[in-house]
Amino acid sequence: MKLAQALLERADLQKRVDQMSARLYNNARVQEGEKPAEDPKALLKELENMTARLETLVAQINLTNSRALCDGEPLTVLLAQRDARKGQLQHLRSFLDAASALSDRARQSEIKVISTVNVAALQKELDQRSKALRELDARIQAANWTVELDEQ
Repeated sequence: MKLAQALLERADLQKRVDQMSARLYNNARVQEGEKPAEDPKALLKELENMTARLETLVAQINLTNSRALCDGEPLTVLLAQRDARKGQLQHLRSFLDAASALSDRARQSEIKVISTVNVAALQKELDQRSKALRELDARIQAANWTVELDEQ
């Protein structure tokens, strides 16, 4: 199995585990004399099986990521770079939104609020960093489809 396939399965399992929580909640209690729509014991067993598979899959993915190379670099290093850059870009976008927000003044006597940075230059830098992040993500995605999952 390719790493990308395992990542897709992990995402599906995570979604199904989240949905199971709602199903369990909906069948946790019933009016006396009524039966639940689904058997809670069966749901709990299904949840246990899904989480066991998820645990195995996550371990295999992590082992694979730690051993796999992408253009000579460990995949885990590229993943860490991607995550850090995503977070940095998120903060930079928020700051840029605040810096570029216009403030209305009804009269000339009101306090004028100005940006503390060159918004245009910062936007250009943000665009360049976003492009670099997309390129890094594309490298990671390409590797995911070529690397075999370590199933030990």
